[in-house]
Amino acid sequence: MSELTKFDHYLNYDGPSALVVREPLMPVEGTDGVLFPSTFAASPSDGFPGGYNIDVFPDDKDVGPGLAARIKDGKLKPTVELFPHSKNVALIDSVGAQANRIEPLFKEEKYKHLVPQIAVTAGDKEVSILDAAHRAGDALVRCSSLQEELQTAFKAVQNGDACLLAKIAPTSLVFGVWDSRDTQAKLPRLVASTIRAFDVRKLTRSAQFNPPVDYAALDVFSEDDKAKAEGDSKNPLAKRGFVHVPATGSHGGVIADGGVVRSATLGLAALRLLHAGKDEPNTLALRRYILGLSLVAFTHSPSGYLRQGCLLVLNPNLPREFVEVHPNGDRKPCGITHEQAMTFATEAANAFGVGNSKTVPFDTARAKNDVKAEGEGKQPKKGKGKGKVAEAAPPMTEVPE
Repeated sequence: MSELTKFDHYLNYDGPSALVVREPLMPVEGTDGVLFPSTFAASPSDGFPGGYNIDVFPDDKDVGPGLAARIKDGKLKPTVELFPHSKNVALIDSVGAQANRIEPLFKEEKYKHLVPQIAVTAGDKEVSILDAAHRAGDALVRCSSLQEELQTAFKAVQNGDACLLAKIAPTSLVFGVWDSRDTQAKLPRLVASTIRAFDVRKLTRSAQFNPPVDYAALDVFSEDDKAKAEGDSKNPLAKRGFVHVPATGSHGGVIADGGVVRSATLGLAALRLLHAGKDEPNTLALRRYILGLSLVAFTHSPSGYLRQGCLLVLNPNLPREFVEVHPNGDRKPCGITHEQAMTFATEAANAFGVGNSKTVPFDTARAKNDVKAEGEGKQPKKGKGKGKVAEAAPPMTEVPE
């Protein structure tokens, strides 16, 4: 069997529905260590106050034993069995944040030959499409000289041919994309990963800033000004570090009594929906290529560092599950290594033909036209490509896509 055909059974319609990885994690300090989940902005429309995303189940009084006690025959049970009485579940890293951590690996020297290296220059900054939060559907990419090329590619997707998009932004086929501001073309996420903690105890933390000297005694400001500023973090004297400032009751992380689990899936059933029109040989080449990229992303362990106070590693005392899940529910062990995925992905990329790398400028004229058209409720007209380069876009955050 050649490397190129090695995983063709995953492309057969009677093949597995998905590959699934479930990894028990823990803070580097140990299972009882404190970890800091993602924080999210408040949403008045649905009552979310902001902060940690912790779903609470007040009716489940019986929390049950910890994670270690919920292992059956040396294997992790399905989530529904593993945490039958979890009192709450905290989102540690969302599916969008995990994608944003994994996708940029294709910029690294070891992997860059697998995908075209597309970048957009904006001001004094150069942004890879692999770093753009919405990938090929991102405003930064859309408002560049790639606009017409991408629009054609997205329209081809709607007509059943994903080859053009795979030549420009193949990771958009791996991690999903929605051209919501233009053609409305949408492709599902093939590789999805999420980290959650179970049965968490929420902590708070406090701090106190003390200036090194009494600036009021030095006549920098009056005692009255000092009295008004102390304790008011928004006061200019407090903001500039001239007075005592307490910080109390802020987010202090969580302790996960029920354990931390990273769950990841590679949706093979969704991969088999990709087509190159009615051209069967090209369809097979396309699917092999995207499967190769997906396997590389899927078998690559994301960095253990998620954010300050959240450095996670595998829990060596608990089993890791890596299985093929079949339509009838059978779960069969899978042993694909990252090195095997790389070998296959390289062969599949060579057979499909990786698209050309290029760097293009962000176009202010296109962006202004895009904004104007949105305000008027119209589709933007095609830009002239002659506008001035705009200032760099703000950095991408960890909030979900």
